[in-house]
Amino acid sequence: MEILHHGAVGGVTGSCHELRPSADDAVLIDCGLFQGAETSGKGANAHELAIEFPIDHVRALIVTHVHIDHVGRIPYLLAAGFGGPIYCTPPSAKLLPVVLEDALKIGVTRNKALIRKVMAKLERMIRPLPFGQWQTIETRGDTPLAIRFQRAGHILGSAWVDCRLGDTDKAQHVVFSGDLGNRETPILRPPDQPEGCDVLVMESTYGDRNHEGRERRQQALEDVLRHALSDRGTVLIPAFSIGRTQELLYELEDILHRNRGSEAANGLAWDAVEIVLDSPMAAKFTHLYRELRPYWDDEARARVDEGRHPLDFEQLTTIDSHEDHLHAIDYLAKTERPVVVLAASGMCAGGRIVNYLKAMLGNPKHDVLFVGYQARGTPGRDIQTYGPKGGYVDLDGERFDIRAGVHTISGYSAHADQQALVAFVRDMRRLPAEVRLIHGDPEASEALARILRTIVPETRVATAAP
Repeated sequence: MEILHHGAVGGVTGSCHELRPSADDAVLIDCGLFQGAETSGKGANAHELAIEFPIDHVRALIVTHVHIDHVGRIPYLLAAGFGGPIYCTPPSAKLLPVVLEDALKIGVTRNKALIRKVMAKLERMIRPLPFGQWQTIETRGDTPLAIRFQRAGHILGSAWVDCRLGDTDKAQHVVFSGDLGNRETPILRPPDQPEGCDVLVMESTYGDRNHEGRERRQQALEDVLRHALSDRGTVLIPAFSIGRTQELLYELEDILHRNRGSEAANGLAWDAVEIVLDSPMAAKFTHLYRELRPYWDDEARARVDEGRHPLDFEQLTTIDSHEDHLHAIDYLAKTERPVVVLAASGMCAGGRIVNYLKAMLGNPKHDVLFVGYQARGTPGRDIQTYGPKGGYVDLDGERFDIRAGVHTISGYSAHADQQALVAFVRDMRRLPAEVRLIHGDPEASEALARILRTIVPETRVATAAP
């Protein structure tokens, strides 16, 4: 058995891992896009999109979840000749075609006929696999291989993967964590706990820090909004179209619901605060999230039963057309309308959030609120780092001074923190012989490795290498 890493090593993007039960067979776990400074498997400054490793022996692609840094290179995998099944959970099977069609339009081609052809092929390849159900992978070698998904609690449909190598009575188990979420993430059921495994390949995004609890982070969100709205400016929240946007809408609806009829700031009623979702992709995914209500957690479904609409409430406005988007920016930049804007991309590397930033970063009455991880080399990381120091950011080759307020709430990360990652390992009934840490900056991975070596000394812990 061999495990190879084709991405998310020494960084947090480009997830792609190869499990080889024998010399004749392999499966890929994710095939994601590199982002920011991490534009190749080794972090070099070159856009690595083509699949540069052999795939003749790859029997299946296993998708842990549909974020672009885990699925964005799938079109290139097909171009390289892969034609096997793509296994993912039922919610991911519904979300994945939307993600990949958008990725094709933005990064590959505008040829509608070609896009239709690729999408038709992709949809034939996708195999929805329910949580907890074993699926045998067809192999040519003499080592049987089966996989099953368990809930990861990162975004709707996200999973960690249990790979069973060999006969069931003496099988070897390799677990790939995918991206693990917080136990308190809104809408989502909590991550499942593995009983045990032989090898664990685990993310380490926040391996060096802990998050605030949900009650505290929701209060922090409310406090930042009160402060930001006090000067009648716009609050810009860069957010991933999938997962983070829906989580924030859910929390914002709750803040508005609890504070109905009360004051937000300086005579401004919460009832007068408008929430704007300016992201066609996020609007599509929010609609799909509503359709996937059976996969919501008990709290979210109970709110719907009470007559509330956590993802489609009265004070929510969705902007679709580009013309309306430009009009909204012009209007909000000139008026004192208290508005909270959610727009992609989450790391400010593209999308409609960039136009808002260009128009509003230079005005101190506006605020930028980060609620998600900002990878090295992205404009989001630069704004987060240099904004509080009165610095500047480069957007589309142009320098913009940062005079707007800059805030960060770490607790809204969709990634598990250090204590949750430690518990994922420590609470196994059968501890792994080996833990390989991936999907983290070197400092985060090393910090997590140190604490794991102390807590589970019998387990060999290492940071993965390409």
